[in-house]
Amino acid sequence: MPRSIDDLIAQADELANEFERYEPREDDRGEPTLMALRRAAYRRALIERDVIAMVRQAREAGASWTKIGKQLGTSGEAARQRYGDKVDA
Repeated sequence: MPRSIDDLIAQADELANEFERYEPREDDRGEPTLMALRRAAYRRALIERDVIAMVRQAREAGASWTKIGKQLGTSGEAARQRYGDKVDA
């Protein structure tokens, strides 16, 4: 299970590559729930990329970590710890 943002992004890239190379197999038919789970994990990783992009834009527009944290449903410090190294380069 990916834990960091970098892990989520790497997983999204890996899953995207798998989907692009995917060729249906006979044994895939019995696993619709697992396939749906894989697609959900991929969507989660894509959403995390979007969140990073929006946090970056908010910071570039001058938003404080407190305001960003509030929009994310967390504290400003938690938001800074999670996204700071990704957006404040």
